[in-house]
Amino acid sequence: MHMIASLLIATSTSIQANNNIEVSDSLSKIDLIDNTSLTYSSPSIPEEMNFAGSEIDLRRFDRREKLDKEILAVTYMHSTTLQMIKRANRYFPVIEPILKENNIPDDLKYLMVIESSVNPLAKSGAGAAGLWQFMPSTAKEYGMEVNGCVDERYDVEKATVAACKYLKNAYAKYGDWPSVAASYNAGQGRISHQLNRQNVTNSLDLHLVEETSRYVYRILAAKLLFTSPAEFGFRLRSSDLYPQLKTKSITVTTSISDLNQWANEQGTTLAFLKMLNPWLRDNNLINRNGKEYIIQIPTEDGLYYDTESIKAYNPAWVVE
Repeated sequence: MHMIASLLIATSTSIQANNNIEVSDSLSKIDLIDNTSLTYSSPSIPEEMNFAGSEIDLRRFDRREKLDKEILAVTYMHSTTLQMIKRANRYFPVIEPILKENNIPDDLKYLMVIESSVNPLAKSGAGAAGLWQFMPSTAKEYGMEVNGCVDERYDVEKATVAACKYLKNAYAKYGDWPSVAASYNAGQGRISHQLNRQNVTNSLDLHLVEETSRYVYRILAAKLLFTSPAEFGFRLRSSDLYPQLKTKSITVTTSISDLNQWANEQGTTLAFLKMLNPWLRDNNLINRNGKEYIIQIPTEDGLYYDTESIKAYNPAWVVE
């Protein structure tokens, strides 16, 4: 009996000790989780914003909550948002002077940001392409060449010039840039029709399909993000940004039967040729009318990163 009692006591002590270890381990795990878990925050919503000269009152509940939704989306869409900021360092210096030259407010570059995520190779399921996401028919209407051989929607400069023409055209109709931005998504005909049908003068007051209803607020969220990425949790160094590429321009006024051979003759490869000139859509260039094309090829030093020499186009984008 004494032996059985002693065994029971020993077993009980052992179980209690094991339980204490398990409890202790559990507490340690809880402490570890508390110390290492991700924290999430909701960036502040301003009471008003200026967009291309228009003051937008954001105190009204519908506007505030719509902007809040888009700010949260851009804040926690981490990889895409990081790439947008990195790419902007390469493409904003090209786009901004074209907007200025055409008297388009600088804020309209954020329309391009949400259209393509600053990806010049972007293509939608509907067939829109390039930084400004032109459909083939609209691209041709605004002066771009689009065929199986050449697609200038992928030419950053030409597509931006075409976008300026569209935006000017829309501004002549509406007289305010938020309506112009909405029309870029929905089409001028639809915005004009709905303004008349719903008897409102401000396009932000329209009842529209969700995609268009969100559109201007997505642009506003992009502006806030690019004004101060660190406030949204994106802390980049200058060396993280994509620099403008160093290239050499070659003017071509004749057809090129084999772009691979032509690239080799210029001291480069077909892969680099297509990367730097994504508007070249085939392996040849048909040019029956002597049109002037500018083709970019890489320079030797342009092939390699020098991270120490990369400068932030906008100092607000980086924290050193």
